[in-house]
Formats: sequence, C-alpha cells, structure tokens
Amino acid sequence: MPASRFLLIPLMAAALACGCSMPKVRHKPGPSAAETFDSSNTYTRTFDHSPAQTCEAARRALLSQGFVVGRADADVVEARKYFQQDESHEQVEFRAVCMPALRGEQQTVVFVNAVLDRYTLRKSNTSASLGVSALGSVSLPIGTTEDSLVKVASQTLQDPNFYKRFFSVLERFLPEEVERPAPPRPAGQTDLFPVPLVPQPTPAELQPEPPPAPAVPDAAVPVP
Repeated sequence: MPASRFLLIPLMAAALACGCSMPKVRHKPGPSAAETFDSSNTYTRTFDHSPAQTCEAARRALLSQGFVVGRADADVVEARKYFQQDESHEQVEFRAVCMPALRGEQQTVVFVNAVLDRYTLRKSNTSASLGVSALGSVSLPIGTTEDSLVKVASQTLQDPNFYKRFFSVLERFLPEEVERPAPPRPAGQTDLFPVPLVPQPTPAELQPEPPPAPAVPDAAVPVP
C-alpha cells in the first residue's frame, strides 16, 4: 500500500472527529403573524335584517361615533377616524361587509375589521443659500426645518370589546320592519299564458256617469 494512503486515513479520521465536535448551527425561525384562526366570533355577527338594512345601520353607527364614511354601498361600508396624542397621530380604518347568511334563520352575516395606523411627527433639516449682490458673491446658509408625519406602526385591532360595542350600536340603528326576500319560484315553473299588465284607472275615471235625460213624448196629432 502506498505511503500516501497511510497518511490519508489519519487525516480523514481527524476531520470526522472535528466535524462531530463542532457545534451545530441552529436556524432561528423567521417572524410569523400571530394568527390562530380560532372559531371565535369577534369579527362576525348575524342579524335577521337584510344585508342592505344591516349595512345602512352600520353606516349610521359609525357616523354616530365620529367616523368619516368614505364608502357606503348596500354590502360594504368603509370609514375612518383620527386621533391626536402629543406628537403621535393615530388613524383607525373600519370596514364592514354585509353578506347573505348561508346557515341558520338569520338573513345577514356582518364581517368587520379595524386597522390602527400610528404616525409620528419627524423633523427634517434642509439648507438653502442666499446670494447678496451688493456684497459680491457672498452666500449665507439658511437652515429650515420641515415637519412631516411618518407611519411607524400598523396593526389590526383584536380587542373583542371594541367590536362588541360596535355591534351594540349597530343594533340600535336597525329598523323595526324586517325586509324579507321574495320566495323563489319552483324550478321549471313558467307562465303558459302571460297576462298583460293593464294600467289601473285613476279616481277621476271611476266617477259615475250622469243618468240619461228622460225622453220627451211627441205632441199628439189631431185625427181629421
């Protein structure tokens, strides 16, 4: 056996020993959203009213709490509200979606979501130069400070009491009369003889006609 092989075997053994003694590098898991997808009803409620009635009540509920409504449709309502604390500015964007319920006796299920954006006031320095013609080419540096709002955080509000209070206000604006959808027609049912729509007469047309004048008898003719 060549001498090089005798030297290679101890080197390989030493390398394996070093590899086993080296500490293993553990990869830290990356940051992930703390979402559990539980079965709580924090963001949903069901109502007996129609989707249009429920979304209208949601719009009135948000207006009553000082929100500025930016979108109000029959199935979606979006609004926002502003808060100011010292140099921190906060903005809450609220969204409610009204959809027909697929289970149970209620007609509408409402999905709500509120996002809190936090801004802070930051100052940025800018410099400018002023040229004075009387003194030649002399320029004086002038410093100015500009204030601007910068977003520093954004998160979804997860407080169950926040949404519970909103739904309580929404219920106060629901009308007493509940709209019911028209019952669906049986499958395959068609009108064999469609009836044309006849305009209904007006009250003036329904007045009774005056009775005809009595006939006047002819004058008697003398007989010769």
